[in-house]
Amino acid sequence: MPSLARVPIVDASEEREVASVCCYCGTGCGVRVHVREGAVLRVRGDETHPANHGKLCSKGLALGDTVRRDGSRVLSAQWREARDQPLRDIGLGQALDLAAEALARAIRLHGPDAVGFYLSGQLLTEDYAVFNKLARALAGTNNIDTNSRLCMSSAVSGYKRTLGADAPPACYDDLELADTVLIAGSNMAYAHPVLFRRLEAARARRPDMKVIAVDPRRTDTSAFADLHLPIAPGTDVALFHAMLHVMAREGLIDTGYIQRHTEGFEALLARVDAFSPQVAQRICGVPAEDIIQAARWFGGARSALSLYTMGLNQSTRGTDKNMALIHLHLATGQIGKPGAGPFSLTGQPNAMGGREAGGMATLLPGHRDPACASDRAEVAALWGVDRLPDAPGTPALDMFDAVLEGRIKVLWIAATNPAQSLPDQARVRAALARAECVIVQEAFAGTETLAYADVVLPAATWPEKSGTVTNSERRISRVQAAIAPPGDAQPDWRLAQAVAQRLAARIAPDKVARFAYRDESDVFAEHARMTAGRDLDYSALDYGVLDRDGPQQWPYRAGRGAVRLYADGVFPTPSGRARFCDVDYLPPADAVTPEFPLRLTTGRLRDHWHTMARTSLARVLTQHVEEPWVSLHGDDMRRLALAPGQLARLRSRRGSVVLPVREDDGVQPGQAFLPMHWGSAFMAGLGVNALTSPAVDPVSRQPELKFSAISVEPADLPWQASGWLQGDGAAVRAHLAPWLRGFDYAVVLPIGAGGARIRLAAAAAPEPARLAELADALGLSRADVVFDDTARGRMRRVAVEQGALRAFLLAGDLRAQDALLSWAARAPAPASVSALLTGRVTGAARSRTVCVCNGVSEAAIIAGIGRGCDMAALKTTLGCGTGCGSCVPEIQALISRMPAAVAAAA
Repeated sequence: MPSLARVPIVDASEEREVASVCCYCGTGCGVRVHVREGAVLRVRGDETHPANHGKLCSKGLALGDTVRRDGSRVLSAQWREARDQPLRDIGLGQALDLAAEALARAIRLHGPDAVGFYLSGQLLTEDYAVFNKLARALAGTNNIDTNSRLCMSSAVSGYKRTLGADAPPACYDDLELADTVLIAGSNMAYAHPVLFRRLEAARARRPDMKVIAVDPRRTDTSAFADLHLPIAPGTDVALFHAMLHVMAREGLIDTGYIQRHTEGFEALLARVDAFSPQVAQRICGVPAEDIIQAARWFGGARSALSLYTMGLNQSTRGTDKNMALIHLHLATGQIGKPGAGPFSLTGQPNAMGGREAGGMATLLPGHRDPACASDRAEVAALWGVDRLPDAPGTPALDMFDAVLEGRIKVLWIAATNPAQSLPDQARVRAALARAECVIVQEAFAGTETLAYADVVLPAATWPEKSGTVTNSERRISRVQAAIAPPGDAQPDWRLAQAVAQRLAARIAPDKVARFAYRDESDVFAEHARMTAGRDLDYSALDYGVLDRDGPQQWPYRAGRGAVRLYADGVFPTPSGRARFCDVDYLPPADAVTPEFPLRLTTGRLRDHWHTMARTSLARVLTQHVEEPWVSLHGDDMRRLALAPGQLARLRSRRGSVVLPVREDDGVQPGQAFLPMHWGSAFMAGLGVNALTSPAVDPVSRQPELKFSAISVEPADLPWQASGWLQGDGAAVRAHLAPWLRGFDYAVVLPIGAGGARIRLAAAAAPEPARLAELADALGLSRADVVFDDTARGRMRRVAVEQGALRAFLLAGDLRAQDALLSWAARAPAPASVSALLTGRVTGAARSRTVCVCNGVSEAAIIAGIGRGCDMAALKTTLGCGTGCGSCVPEIQALISRMPAAVAAAA
């Protein structure tokens, strides 16, 4: 069997600059990676890249801090001989053989559909292409899906059902050209910060632009809007129907466009006739006059643009929500022209490229359909095989159900972390435990899914891989490797290729040559040919064109890409017309009842991403929000007898978690908000997705992560402990991770001060011996200052090294916690540590960081506001808001609340 080739990277002693693409959201920002001697020195925005013109968000700017070659990475292949045994390092070749043999055995004994592949929108298009060919043309199964099922599949279904193809018709330039912008189910300020900055700048230049935000919460994005529609979660269809009702009633629709370019409008018009603004007010909880205003702004605009993401997609009615919004554009002719169109913003860097490559159960390469015999025949011919499987594949949640039920025996997971990210974690983990073999292809150590792996393949990651990605505006960019992968890590496509060749040798020797790619350019060339004649045709693209001419949009024909789609009013449907679809409003699946009276939504934070495998490695990204919490409206907190910071138990029909409570008047009464990022690698229990619902959209099969019915009550956990240990945050977190077990509440978190923080709570104090173990874990068996009363569960210890805090533990008495954490963050040392620990002095107050780029705290900003500083003066004097700019909306909110902010500071 041929050996794996290494990535050809030349490391020179001179500093080099490599052009690449950011690996976070689907904006697809160009980056410049500065490298010397195999190490990333820093990352900056690429001024020549059309997606971002040199701008980056806080996460992009901190990319260099996430590049590790230490224990935070999977550096070698691993194998678990038995489920009750730990993983142990083995040779990469042996691991590849084990993976191939597990697949071959399952196929021989149980048939092709006994294997499944669960991939990621973080893979490159080349990775997807090889995996897809491996699954369908070699293993013989359509059981291949990705975590894009969790974020983009409803958008795909919505586009296909109305416009005929999975193709966002607008582009980023439209942000600057729109007269009305409708943002629905998206906190752009957090999830797509670079695009939000562009929208801010556009409105500053064009103050007549109207921005409407549809979101249950008052977020930084909705605070920016001219009109905020805080709908009840899950009621988007009723809102959009009511807007169309108003536009039809007031003559704001384009009847000529509807007659020339669409079909099905009359049936939909009859449907929306029942959705007056007053009816929608009762369903959505939004004033009827605001709905009318939104409809008039949208319908009366010369150009109307909509931007949307997970708030629409992650729903049992996600496809309907997407279609209902697209209907507004079709009814007004607001598509195919500058500043207009329904624009789904992609959540992952290459969810679009994965769909182009057919890397989902419901897709084949080139936007083909696996249920269509002619499409299957075309792909089989292009791959040089006799036939493709015709049995339907299993989408993501169905795939894990199939594993739990024993239908899928071997599951290969690549570049994603389903033991945190999927809903109903108890069921997901039961499935992983049931599988005969779980192959996990991963770059980052410590992800929750690795605990269930039988075979681990070490993957390369950004910036160690080369290939292509496609961003939200259909723009294909080259990703360039800047450094070689560490240890035995390999690019994902090479690992898939190596297993494919070994598997072919076992079950289909004639197909070994089908996977004889020399490099990623061979893979791309084969993939690009498969787009020929399709709606996305970029068969004329190759690496030479992309390297010479830069990123290109598809379809790419005659040497140029299409900036916008459907300008001629012709759509890729059988009739050539766009389709109105008669959809009704239906409530979310997880019913609110007296037992579960609150509506829980989940979402992203500004400086974290997905399951934090990467962002938790960058100290600066842990400064804004250090720990998970649940946000409630003040009225609900008072009704539930909860105080800010108090621990509460959240329950759903599927599980429970304990979290501190945060008062947030941006959350409506009767609702709750929970950040999505924390799993059992950081907190006790099964993480935030212990609560979320596995109910799925019947068309897109996307789960309803945005709506769960829950209850909240005080958690009676009077004994609490807090500690901190200096060192590398990832290493310290791994060292303290065993303490996440055995407590009702526990978090182990890397923090911006460096090192990691631990916080525990229980109904009763642990035994003295257990407290001693905790002190030992924090390196405090011997401490410089000690006040212990272990019989009462109290232990207060501090260790100092050269005048700096090295570690502390407060058990049973947390009064000094903030002061010690401030000291850990390089605040001045207290005059008397003993007086601090015994409560005779209070010590320095602690303030969270608002501007992570320049390390400016909320306290410093409030003090500046108190001195009369406006935004410009704060930028000049403190430097806040002068980095990526993501903190600017939050600072502006502090300025707007200046009297309260100044009072709080005093």
